[in-house]
Amino acid sequence: MNNRDRDRQYIWHPYTQMSGADHLCIVKGEGACIFDENGNKYIDVVSSWWTNLHGHAHPYIAQRIAAQAHQLEHLIFAGFTHPPAIELAERLLRHLPVNQEKLFFSDNGSTAVEVSLKMAIQYWRNKGEHRTKVIAFRNGYHGDTFGAMSIGERGIFNQPFHDLLFEVIFIDAPVPGKQAASLMQLQRAIAKNPSSIACFIFEPLVQGAGGMLMHDPDALNALISCCKEHGILTIADEVMTGFGRTGKFFASDYLLDKPDMFCLSKGLTGGFLPMAITSCTSEVFNAFLSKKDDAINKTFYHGHSYTANPLGCAAALASLDLMEATATREHIERIAGKHALFRELIAGDPKILDVRQCGTILAIELKTATGSSYNSSVRDTIYHFFLQRGIIMRPLGNTMYLMPPYCISDDDLDYIYRSIENFLKQ
Repeated sequence: MNNRDRDRQYIWHPYTQMSGADHLCIVKGEGACIFDENGNKYIDVVSSWWTNLHGHAHPYIAQRIAAQAHQLEHLIFAGFTHPPAIELAERLLRHLPVNQEKLFFSDNGSTAVEVSLKMAIQYWRNKGEHRTKVIAFRNGYHGDTFGAMSIGERGIFNQPFHDLLFEVIFIDAPVPGKQAASLMQLQRAIAKNPSSIACFIFEPLVQGAGGMLMHDPDALNALISCCKEHGILTIADEVMTGFGRTGKFFASDYLLDKPDMFCLSKGLTGGFLPMAITSCTSEVFNAFLSKKDDAINKTFYHGHSYTANPLGCAAALASLDLMEATATREHIERIAGKHALFRELIAGDPKILDVRQCGTILAIELKTATGSSYNSSVRDTIYHFFLQRGIIMRPLGNTMYLMPPYCISDDDLDYIYRSIENFLKQ
């Protein structure tokens, strides 16, 4: 059997109806491109699920991982520590807002979110208050574990589990035209539940899986400020928006009021290895400290087998080296600038409902008879059109988007733009 036949026989792929499924076998990655077993090249315009920052098989990151593998490959992180984790914590805290002081390691975006929710709820319990309600945006996505599903949009992703998800207070995101309504909904939720809300969690500026929906920093800041006035913890899910995607190091860098907690993953290791981090303020951390009889009850009992894996830390440190380089900042500005010009060029196309941009993220929402929907039939049409032209684009329903690795060339971007124009001319 060839590789694709073997795959069909043995493997169950994510987000895939496996009846009749057929997957390309990719054998090599280089820069912004990947190559299949027949030598065909594809531009990875979605950065392999938004993880890849600097390009596939980046030699510097690969070398740092290899060097670490010869030194220490893994270590239980309860009772022990190691230099790569310590250095990574120190360096990340230099980029996070000054109110962030402690980092907790986990494995992926979903677990980073789970950790933040558990921290927020136990924070209040440790302080002697019973606060368990969570406020979140409609159209949100925070992962596929049960806590993360609960605070996300209730839809096809989690429909079989709706009866098992905990109750959440959903409000509109402050997208254009809904800024005032969003703030009013938040204020009403707080007034109705004055002493039971534990936290407000959000994707800052861009709701990824919801269709790359975007909102203004000032509107989000008003919501965070309202929460702070009422002592409600705020959690920024920067799993997708972190590490330069929105033009700044973190999307929250656009905000005046800084969140109390951050969830990081995806680009953390430059797309090489699974790793996640949940950061928090000293106030949150200190609520878990005790030398009294209640010390056991105040402890945060959460962990993963590969917590703070040294190889993942090495990859993250190498990725940080590249992120801090002048060349990477210039690439981010270059991509954002080219996106902006292309956005202006196609904005008046009659087939486009909306075209929006935030930093290196460009989203093009198409007009369809059924409106915006993740299950829009145009999704498959878009996917196959671009795949046939050597472009990996996984549209979110009727919304196609570009979120490329920062190393992508101008020539590749121009080719993608031309391909989008050709698709719109059909």
